[in-house]
Amino acid sequence: MAVSVLIRRRVVDKDTANRLAPLIVQLRSLATSQPGYITGRTFHSLDDPSEFLVMSTWHRLEDWNRWWKSDQRRQLQKEVDDLLG
Repeated sequence: MAVSVLIRRRVVDKDTANRLAPLIVQLRSLATSQPGYITGRTFHSLDDPSEFLVMSTWHRLEDWNRWWKSDQRRQLQKEVDDLLG
């Protein structure tokens, strides 16, 4: 059974949004080569430019968990966390 993962992120200003977008692209790019990855999409709200929504679909929860725990993802996630505070 496929698993969909939704991650919502909010930024405080346009500069932060502009710096966050490439990190999200990098995360998705790395995720695409992970075992079990099916697809993903990134949404940026037109009504609220501070809001991003990332959706990914994986074959199994175990595939997502493996990616979630990976060093590659953790390194990029640290950059995201540092940016967002």
